[in-house]
Amino acid sequence: MVKQTVKKAAKKPAAKKTVKYIYSFGAGKAEGNGSMKELLGGKGANLAEMSGTLKLPVPPGFTITTEVCTYYWNNKRTYPKTLQADVETNLKKIERETKKQFGSEKNPLLVSVRSGARASMPGMMETILNIGLTEKTIPGMIAKTGDPRFVYDAYRRLIMMYSDVVMEKAAGIEPKDGEGIRKILDGMMGDLKKKLGVSDDTHIPAEELIKLCAQFKATVKKVLGSAFPDDPMQQLWGAIGAVFASWNGKRAIAYRNIENIPHDWGTAVNVQTMVFGNMGETSATGVAFTRNPGNGDSHFYGEYLINAQGEDVVAGIRTPSPMNRWSANEHSKHLPTLEKTMPKVYKELDKIQQKLEKHFHDMLDIEFTIEDQKLWMLQCRVGKRNGTAAVQMALDMVKEKLITQEQAVLRVTPAQLGELLLPAIDPKAEAQVKPIATGLPAGPGGACGKIVFNSADAIKLHEAGKNAILVREETNPEDIEGMRAASGILTQRGGMTSHAALVARGWGKCCIVGCGELEINLSAKTVKMGGKTFKEGDELTLNGTKGWVYNGALKMLEAGEGNKNLVKFLALCDKVRVLKVRANADTPEDAANARKFGAEGIGLFRIEHMFYGKNSDKPLFILRKMILSASEDERKKAVNELFPFMKAAIKDTIKAMAPYSVTVRLMDPPLHEFVPTLPEKQQELAKALGISMAEFKERAAGLHEVNPMMGHRGIRLGVTYPEITRMQARAIFEAAAELLKNKVKAVPEVMIPLTCDAQEIVNQKALIREEYDAVVAKTKVKNLNFSVGTMIEIPRAAVLAYEVAQEADFFSFGTNDLTQMTFGFSRDDIGAFLPEYLKQGILEADPFQTLDQRGVGMLIEHAVVEGREAKPNLKIGICGEHGGDPESVEFCHREGFTYVSCSAFRVPIARLAAAQAAAKDVLAKKKHK
Repeated sequence: MVKQTVKKAAKKPAAKKTVKYIYSFGAGKAEGNGSMKELLGGKGANLAEMSGTLKLPVPPGFTITTEVCTYYWNNKRTYPKTLQADVETNLKKIERETKKQFGSEKNPLLVSVRSGARASMPGMMETILNIGLTEKTIPGMIAKTGDPRFVYDAYRRLIMMYSDVVMEKAAGIEPKDGEGIRKILDGMMGDLKKKLGVSDDTHIPAEELIKLCAQFKATVKKVLGSAFPDDPMQQLWGAIGAVFASWNGKRAIAYRNIENIPHDWGTAVNVQTMVFGNMGETSATGVAFTRNPGNGDSHFYGEYLINAQGEDVVAGIRTPSPMNRWSANEHSKHLPTLEKTMPKVYKELDKIQQKLEKHFHDMLDIEFTIEDQKLWMLQCRVGKRNGTAAVQMALDMVKEKLITQEQAVLRVTPAQLGELLLPAIDPKAEAQVKPIATGLPAGPGGACGKIVFNSADAIKLHEAGKNAILVREETNPEDIEGMRAASGILTQRGGMTSHAALVARGWGKCCIVGCGELEINLSAKTVKMGGKTFKEGDELTLNGTKGWVYNGALKMLEAGEGNKNLVKFLALCDKVRVLKVRANADTPEDAANARKFGAEGIGLFRIEHMFYGKNSDKPLFILRKMILSASEDERKKAVNELFPFMKAAIKDTIKAMAPYSVTVRLMDPPLHEFVPTLPEKQQELAKALGISMAEFKERAAGLHEVNPMMGHRGIRLGVTYPEITRMQARAIFEAAAELLKNKVKAVPEVMIPLTCDAQEIVNQKALIREEYDAVVAKTKVKNLNFSVGTMIEIPRAAVLAYEVAQEADFFSFGTNDLTQMTFGFSRDDIGAFLPEYLKQGILEADPFQTLDQRGVGMLIEHAVVEGREAKPNLKIGICGEHGGDPESVEFCHREGFTYVSCSAFRVPIARLAAAQAAAKDVLAKKKHK
């Protein structure tokens, strides 16, 4: 058939669509909204939502989109041609709304320039305040405010921020630690305060600030080689470029790597009218949370400073005051609350925070400024919180009907849940000692380690497998990798909203801030507290929940036990999830531990693990006899000798997991691993076998394999030595029968490892069935149910899944070996090359930690479809390390698995991940209705 063609009239080329790069907000209007985070970043989208939708008091401004950041980096740090005109047009909008003019000598408009990626990255990118202050605009500002001290305080802040962010960092200048321009200028101001005999910046008089600003500018020119710009537009474009440049700054990249934030998202830039919290005693600035981010308490929580700008609160230079009585701590309980100092403003702010939480259905981090008793909202974003707080908030918000159960399980990340399973100090050990110092409890849990004073040393200790306690006057964003590597963080300065506190909370890192009694000597690498001087390498223990510091290493406990909120939250997860969660367990102790964490059966009981650890000497000796047997008679004798030990091990483990199913994997050891290497052990074994040492060595050499990973193991042992399969099957069935007789439910599942063909299963099933019939006849137990399945760990078995499923009752994917064989990577040798694969971006993730969904996942998907076509009710599980990896669990949910199985400790994480996968399905269906 010839396909007819219809000649169509030629279309006129479509007019080129103008790309919108800037979205304005303010005065109760906004061009964007809260759903536009990809384009406007989290900060820009929420500013638009607060201004346009909620009609909150937001200083007018505009957001330059993330698309400009992408353009900037793809085009040699240049901007789209229309951007300059767009910025000028939007500046005019702000000027109309504020009745001020950018660069005016009489009525100057000042702006801030802030970053804002779609995911919160606190402190990782840049902010510059007071842009537009110049020698020409300063007199106009003084005339308008009547306060030269305020104006020169704002000017010195601009010089400090701009020289640091734009002229040093964005210019690619990398000074030595402690020699950056900001540190130099901070030192100059510190020297001035000493000279004047004052402790706070607010006590420096105007005439001294005027001189200091002149000295700052001279120092900037001397150190950085160029003059501080005195043109408002030059300041503005320098700041915009610096924010875009900061997206690919070292600390931002390090943070994204840690948080798995994509590097191609880019940041938006927010240009906003300055409002001033440093205009005297009727002005203030603060950071608050709609709930306590440290423990989840539902009361409004935060800190503020009178006569300050935003950076002062997070920098920890001054001790912030509490918002209300719920925000007070040991360091601030004597200070006046905002509720008492400015009751009218506090009442307005409290109403706004309630409105925001109801609107966004989450705990929010908000920044505000009070300018002469007038409240302005500068930012709101979903607040960072630690695991304890995340679980508490999720449970409370469900109870309050603010969110659904499905939303609640998505509010707690696997990492946050893991925090509740982190170590804590043993209460008995803690009761016997007194703290040597106290600070603010910024990050919960316990940590014990060696003192280090910089990030590089924390990283070194971590790489050496040792715990570090990072001790700093205050942390800054450059410390990000060291903070991640340290087991705990201890700072001299900073409040509950300081950089260290925010970052530590986000990671669930044990952290104490604002420990004012620390006397740190960085050059000597010592810290004095509690009347004692500690050197680098000395040990400390931190209680991040209480804010207490102890000398030496106290005994630590595994956490999670007795945590009622953890139990409640996991019960909530269990209501939502579809996937069952089992554990990999090889002993009764493992099984009991797994039950404690909520396991619903054993997905992998490696029977050969009975030959390791406690009470294994005798069975191991018999196993070695079996392995080194040269005849069937010798082997059968050893097998029969081994039988009672194996039956006892299986029986105890099934009993510990009753009434749940237990999947017993038949032996899969590379045989050469069990041959003794010590001469005395070899002689003992030769004597037991009645052979000479020469013959022993000959037999041992015969077991050597060039590639034992793919050698004589797994099902191949059962095919060549059927007596081994028979003995294991008999041990399993007799153990189960004896338990059933004692009214203990036993549901054994026999798993054949390393299958590559259905005929192997046919061969082994016949032996297993014969043993089952013999045990039933012998014990007269009629309710002994069992199943026989296989471990899919060879690609060929996955490809031939339709045939394999016709002989198997269940599939369990052994993804460790399946990954190994699919990639052709030996997991024991990947250390030589895998780090480079990850560093160069050849692979996105370590395939042995997170399932390779594109390759290995495709094999699994094929096997599931083919297996279920052959047997619609085929039980399907996973028992590799991936069974506890959240991304891999979500994949298993999507592919319709019956269960995942992982190590006991990761069972709670798997329960959460399974619930989150199911919750996403439910919420997606609701969205499409």
